[in-house]
Amino acid sequence: MDEACRALHLPTIRSRIEEMAATAMRERSSYKDFLADLLEAECADREERRKIRLVREANFPRPKRLEDFKFEENPNVTPEMVGTLADPAWVTSRQPLCLIGDSGTGKSHLLIGIGTAIAEAGLRVRYTTTVNLVNELAEAADEKKLARTIARYGRVDLLCLDEFGYLDLDKTSAKLLFQIFTEREERGSIAISSNAPFSEWKQTFTDPRLCTAIVDRVTFNAHIIETGVDSYRLAQTQKKHKR
Repeated sequence: MDEACRALHLPTIRSRIEEMAATAMRERSSYKDFLADLLEAECADREERRKIRLVREANFPRPKRLEDFKFEENPNVTPEMVGTLADPAWVTSRQPLCLIGDSGTGKSHLLIGIGTAIAEAGLRVRYTTTVNLVNELAEAADEKKLARTIARYGRVDLLCLDEFGYLDLDKTSAKLLFQIFTEREERGSIAISSNAPFSEWKQTFTDPRLCTAIVDRVTFNAHIIETGVDSYRLAQTQKKHKR
């Protein structure tokens, strides 16, 4: 039995066969019910392992879950609004998501939490910061691997792009980033967080036409959440000092 489970890659059945056999005998289960219970346990554990693998492959910098978001600290964001985005329907429909707000208002928490929920729903997710993505694309271009790198980012169901708008991009860097948006257009979703409103993106993308093209791509049929200007982190720091 042990060797057969190893050969068939059934680790849960291999580890739980004795325990579940004892339970089946005690409850006088039929052979058919016993087999069904074994297969159900294997399928459940396999699904759980798949969720863990997809979350790990998303490359989130730290664990953040939507249920841990302090909605009472940010009235601009409601559980109903975020709950809709935990459902993968908007990703399978290839819709964008924009989280816009000042630093400390929960954008990254929401971005990672939503991305985690989508990964656990069985879709492929990839997280990166804008500066890391631009640097990776620049290195790939120098090594003549740009097409391969862009294609790799094009294959995920959801690309989570954090800290969008924190840097000024030269024309070459902006064009490299634009290729990611073009590759994913109508093929996959992009979720971004930005501390700058759309009207200020021209400071990041100095080419007006390129800026307009990118704004059009991330706002068309998009979910847009404005997290406000009041920093949760600053408020917590001030509370500690008052104590």
